[in-house]
Amino acid sequence: MNGFVQLIVLMLLLISAFFALWFKDLISSVISLAVFSLMAALEFYMLQAPDVAIAEAAIGAGLSTAIYIIAVRACSGVKRRQGGGPK
Repeated sequence: MNGFVQLIVLMLLLISAFFALWFKDLISSVISLAVFSLMAALEFYMLQAPDVAIAEAAIGAGLSTAIYIIAVRACSGVKRRQGGGPK
């Protein structure tokens, strides 16, 4: 049973990594990276490394996602003020 759950988590890791590259919208890509990080934290926990899992969840899913979202929104705000954008 544990091997089956690990296989599902690894498949979700692959799917979220694919979507992080496939999405054109940067916010969607960042959310997909957050899901990837949460799945990695779950995998670390299942591999009996709870300290690494906590660090991955806090830094990878929490802090990095917040920094990416702030950066993407700041850059899109600069684009709007300059009048540039996708054509």
